[in-house]
Amino acid sequence: MIDGQADLDRMFHALSDRSRRGMIDRLGRGPASVTELAAPLAVALPTVMKHLQVLEDSGLVFSEKSGRVRTYRLQQDAFAAVERWVEQRKTRWTTAFDRLDQFLADEPETLPE
Repeated sequence: MIDGQADLDRMFHALSDRSRRGMIDRLGRGPASVTELAAPLAVALPTVMKHLQVLEDSGLVFSEKSGRVRTYRLQQDAFAAVERWVEQRKTRWTTAFDRLDQFLADEPETLPE
């Protein structure tokens, strides 16, 4: 489980940056070159490459090089671990709120004097 936690840490770190989330959104529409991913960003190409390295290290994306062009794609099922983590917490929170709702519904209503 420790490795799973480290993987989640890397994924959440990768997703914590607006530029990287934008790259993920763009890759959701299909593969893209570094140039295409850099186009909407107002940063230097080396900065884009660092962002892409963080995304690749997190396991969210992978790249392939063909000639001089490096193309990035979303890793299939990359978000499955994040989805499971969120769903587990959502289930716990929903259960806790349901218990609170029931507790409040069972409490006699008192009016201030």
